[in-house]
Amino acid sequence: MTTYKTISLAIQGGGTYGAFGWGVLDRLLQEDDLVIDALSGSSAGAINAVVIADGYACGGGREGARKALDRFWRTLGTTSTLSPLQRTPLDRMAPGFTMEYSPVYHLLEMAGAMMGPVREGLVTLNPLRNFLSATIDFDRVRDCHELALFIAATNVRTGTGKLFRREEMDAQRLVASCCLPTVFAAVEVEGEMYWDGSYVANPPLAPLMRHSTASDLVIIQNSPIARSDVPRNIADISNRANEIAFNISFVREVSTLQYLNAVPDETRGAGVNPATMHLHLISGNHYLGEHGISAKFNAEMPFLQMLHDQGVETADRWLREQGASLGVKSTLDLMPVFFPDQV
Repeated sequence: MTTYKTISLAIQGGGTYGAFGWGVLDRLLQEDDLVIDALSGSSAGAINAVVIADGYACGGGREGARKALDRFWRTLGTTSTLSPLQRTPLDRMAPGFTMEYSPVYHLLEMAGAMMGPVREGLVTLNPLRNFLSATIDFDRVRDCHELALFIAATNVRTGTGKLFRREEMDAQRLVASCCLPTVFAAVEVEGEMYWDGSYVANPPLAPLMRHSTASDLVIIQNSPIARSDVPRNIADISNRANEIAFNISFVREVSTLQYLNAVPDETRGAGVNPATMHLHLISGNHYLGEHGISAKFNAEMPFLQMLHDQGVETADRWLREQGASLGVKSTLDLMPVFFPDQV
């Protein structure tokens, strides 16, 4: 008799590094004894979560989710050939799938600094909205009653987080979760303006603790904390600063949840929910940190395929080494998160 283990998944953002998450999810969805009941995400992690719901809905199940992820990322890789954001011959000679020699990459950052894309206009329209509308069936997403969804965005005015749920999900809300403010104009939803959800939660963990019935929460890390090199230009500095900021929200929330797990019930403050889930981390840091900082804007299919394959390999290794701990104990170790150079 198969013993089913119910898990929830929290998926980080990270631009096209989200293809690593695609690989991890692809491998986890092949496990017949794993049942997913809820997902959360920010930015590219939000896209992965919503695409899973699209494929999972209406009886599609795990195989439907796998096919939806595959279709989405391959369509992105194909469409990228039409984008002005391309690697130059110098980029192709350099390691790490970098785009640091691409003039368009630098122009995006310069335009954001000089003009400030505050509101959408003819020049600042976000092309991601049309792509998401064409590749994701949001009616199916909203009808996917098997899965709960929690998608994070950052309210520009208040500086606080906003959670969009499956029942209200549409292209506008998903674009809001992916809006990098130095590149795109803020996204309006019901009169409020939003930026990338990774500023406040990368990914959101607390809603999974509160609403999921799973015994285990698996975090998929697509945004590298440590890197093998330092940024050498303004565009890379800006993107590395965002990367660090996005990881601060992740480290803060994880450490809070781990602390609550260790605090006896009688000493918790009033209204504080116990963190009873086992926490796990499937991290791409050892791969992603070796790529150029600008590589997270690279949507070439060979790069996306490589990231997918690395995600599959990492998830497969995690299942072999840590899978037996599901339903038993946490395996997340914060030491490599806080002090990666000392482990």
